Amino acid sequence: MLTKVFQGFWTKTSRIILRNRILILIGIAVITVFLALQWKNMRFSNSQANLLPDDHSVNIAYQSFLKQFGEEGNAVVLAIKDSALFSPIQFNRWNKLSKQLSAFPEVDAVLSTDNLKELKKDNDKQEFVLEPFLKSTATTQKEVDSIIQYLFEKLPFYDNLLFNKESGTIRTVIYLDKDIVNTSVRKDFILKDLANLVENFENETGLDVRVSGMPYIRTMNSQNIIDEIGKFILAALGVTSLIFFFFFRSFRATIISMCIVIIGVMWAFGILGLLEYEITVLTALIPPLIIVIGIPNCIFLINKYQQEVKKHGNQALSLQRVISKLGNATLMTNVTTASGFATFIITDSKLLTEFGIVASLNIIGIFILSLLVIPIIYSFMPLPKTKHLKHLNKKWVDGFVNWMENIVRNKKIAVYITSVLLLVLSIIGIYQINVSGSPIEDMPKNAEFFKDIRFFEEEFDGIMPLEIVVDTKKEKGVLKPITLKKMNELGEIIEGIPELSKPISVVNLVKYSKQAFYNGIPKYYQLPTTQENNFIMDVARKSSENSNLLESFVDSTGQTARITTYIKDVKTDRMEEIENRLQENIDKIFPSEQYTVFMTGKALLFLKGTKYLVKNLVLSLALAIGLIALFMAYLFRSFRMIIISLIPNLLPLLVTAGVMGFVGVPIKPSTILVFSIAFGISVDDTIHFLAKYRQELTENKWHIEKSVYNALRETGVSMFYTSIVLFFGFSVFITSNFGGTVALGSLVAATLLFAMLANLILLPSLLLSLEKSIANKQVLKKPQIDILPKKEVTISNKKN
Repeated sequence: MLTKVFQGFWTKTSRIILRNRILILIGIAVITVFLALQWKNMRFSNSQANLLPDDHSVNIAYQSFLKQFGEEGNAVVLAIKDSALFSPIQFNRWNKLSKQLSAFPEVDAVLSTDNLKELKKDNDKQEFVLEPFLKSTATTQKEVDSIIQYLFEKLPFYDNLLFNKESGTIRTVIYLDKDIVNTSVRKDFILKDLANLVENFENETGLDVRVSGMPYIRTMNSQNIIDEIGKFILAALGVTSLIFFFFFRSFRATIISMCIVIIGVMWAFGILGLLEYEITVLTALIPPLIIVIGIPNCIFLINKYQQEVKKHGNQALSLQRVISKLGNATLMTNVTTASGFATFIITDSKLLTEFGIVASLNIIGIFILSLLVIPIIYSFMPLPKTKHLKHLNKKWVDGFVNWMENIVRNKKIAVYITSVLLLVLSIIGIYQINVSGSPIEDMPKNAEFFKDIRFFEEEFDGIMPLEIVVDTKKEKGVLKPITLKKMNELGEIIEGIPELSKPISVVNLVKYSKQAFYNGIPKYYQLPTTQENNFIMDVARKSSENSNLLESFVDSTGQTARITTYIKDVKTDRMEEIENRLQENIDKIFPSEQYTVFMTGKALLFLKGTKYLVKNLVLSLALAIGLIALFMAYLFRSFRMIIISLIPNLLPLLVTAGVMGFVGVPIKPSTILVFSIAFGISVDDTIHFLAKYRQELTENKWHIEKSVYNALRETGVSMFYTSIVLFFGFSVFITSNFGGTVALGSLVAATLLFAMLANLILLPSLLLSLEKSIANKQVLKKPQIDILPKKEVTISNKKN
């Protein structure tokens, strides 16, 4: 029953399309205009991508931290490493820059040499007070030298916060309003106001100002993504159109194909706006991906049309056969490609889910556009001229097909040995792959802001915050001597880890209070002894200034405290070692019955997110393979055919993974996408080949060898064309400034090229070797969906 229903489906579809040409074109125009109107809803992401689901324990802990202490990544830092700064004119200009920054409503506070406060003891009132560090403007070199010497030698509280004593680097910390950190207001302030102030300062002084901090890095990174979208779209259009024209030597065919993919890009942006998804580093790749994936549809359909025209010259019959013969195969290939992207939806990561939804919808959209527009547009045009069909007889194309046929016919053993060797080498390489959980690894290495990241890592031991939250389970338990002592002990361990910066916590403030109690003598910058603790803390409790300072380190109840450190950009293995070492010491220092202590922060969140992502994307790849295996089972009803169809597509993935291991490309959020994307696309060639092979089996009365070679000759050219387009199309991503995008483009391109060879050489070889036993036993059954309709229009020998 099902066979009868589907038998004439594509023949009927072709008639509907060709009889309602104007109506369909109007419908496409209406949809395009509607989606173009949705562009106004598009917006670029202003928040850092969270790879973990909302209900993940690490995410819950991070949200708990934010609720208690607010946004942690709200500091922008400026620094100068130049002794020329320490002249009266330059030093005063540096302080003026701090005043200018303080005036902006987007800035919550500025900590610099200009407004630095010194904690002192008021002997009359018996309390601590904060006095300005600079009493007046320095006018002489001697005054500046004295100020800097005093800062470096007398105020250890600010060491590694405002200065690096060893290198002489001075920095200013700008704390942005926490409410604007994840909004477009932050971007406008950094790109316009901050950039202008820094530029003016540099022009006036000739000093090089280094700028960093998570808000600044995120803003500059996002701007790079925005700048690259247009570049990728133009590059993808340029490369694919040139290759398309080189193959077909037809301006008409090239322009039609370019119009289809441009409409596809308009739909992609429209769907992003319609669903109100943010444009992220992943969704920004969808428009050029649609171009690269859409062009192969055009190649198969136009190539088939020209082949039919060459056979009999009947335009109506040619257009009908384009839809009826290729409709099912093209639908299957696009569904499998969309499935490769759709598997990201199950990852529970908002970033990947949105990417999977939009990409899969647009892949189906570009298929529908191609299937409708190409036959309709060609129906209004005259038949292709002889020169437009010459590419079908190119000697080099015939040479390529003959080369493949010769290998399949005469060198099957060599093909199998080569495949096994590649498999063994790939497995060896896979064991050498590392996982990377660094949020800055993929950032553009040549960008100024990336060089500034490295500068701050060298001078101040990193810019990625790592937080340790200590819950004493008692109100005002943080300031108890035993808790302070334990936090100080943990702080010393943190300080002993070279990749971590000096920790900042309430312990530093208590040490500063003791120093102030002893009239600012630096050697007293330490925790009070048991005897000192009562009267020093008594003075501290009377001081309103101390209460204001405590807000940054302790919650309002005095029960929970934070220890903040910053971590350098380190490899995942080292990051995990640091995490384990800290956790081991936390468990040892803080008894679980008295304290609840956990680690959080952007650096840890990204590490855990990467590991979670890798685990889920492996599952999504397995799902994609399972779905396609089921699809092959439905089509061919043979376990051996499932194996035969999967081997040429899994081997390229394993080879790519092996290459990653040998050349040192780690598994990370960007590179893990390679496998699902490449598998979803590469299986298209398998479907096209097997679909044609199935047609040939029917026509040749199940003669396997003849069917294989006929299928190889007819589909080989189109598969070669599409694979070359895909190879160069994905190669445009190599022009990116982002390491992850470069890796994604190059790895997918290489995988698809190898997949083409596997599908054109290994797949036919396997069919010839393994299908004979199936045919002999008559296991191969008729599929539920016929690729070729049984009844066709009788072709007249007369030319129209």
